[in-house]
Amino acid sequence: MTPFIEACIKANEEIADAIKEGFNASWFEKTEVGAGGDVSSKLDLMAEAIFVKYLSPFGQIESEESGVIGEGESQIIIDPIDGSSNALSLFPFYGTSVAKVNAEGILDAAIVCNLANSDIFFTTTAHGVQQGKLFSSHFHTPHTAPHAEVGLFEKAYANPTLVALLDQEKLKFRAPGAIALSLAYARSVNYVLFMGAFRIYDFAAGLALCEGLEVIVEEDYVIVSKDKNIALKIENLIKSI
Repeated sequence: MTPFIEACIKANEEIADAIKEGFNASWFEKTEVGAGGDVSSKLDLMAEAIFVKYLSPFGQIESEESGVIGEGESQIIIDPIDGSSNALSLFPFYGTSVAKVNAEGILDAAIVCNLANSDIFFTTTAHGVQQGKLFSSHFHTPHTAPHAEVGLFEKAYANPTLVALLDQEKLKFRAPGAIALSLAYARSVNYVLFMGAFRIYDFAAGLALCEGLEVIVEEDYVIVSKDKNIALKIENLIKSI
């Protein structure tokens, strides 16, 4: 494990410690529109401050909340709380995502954490994709479900025509509302589908964890699946609309 990934895990563990007894009432307060275009909550800013503390020595941070922070040759892309709306609704599918792009422009490390159940997924050029838990030193290749029954469709609520087509093809899905986390679980589910505007904060870390899977990235959709035929089938559905 690299020093950068170790620092990311320590940051996530500090955030997890902060929320384990419940959310501070102030964290539900909204502040102003962040760099990513959404209104930041004080929960987002609390998590951001912790990441800045741990990750500033590794390079310049680009956060969904405050934009560019500090300086350095490497670029560190963070979404301090992935699935903020879920977190602020106390719905247990939210976490964090971090990706590092080195001075040569190569994404050489990424980590996504599910704060609701302590799952961690990370990848480095040396170790590939690994899965584990916060507060544990045991990591392993990611769990996979060979006969997964559901996919994950982010932004399903905005795409009713495609929802109907997926239903006709019996491609069941859930719509959990945290794209980096959904991509982290791509090996477990049948597919991950996102429809909408592509933001670097949402995808940098998650897509890095999908190495070895079938990945289709276009301007207005992203499809990931273990099964190439499933990915192409969904893409054909999108093109038919």
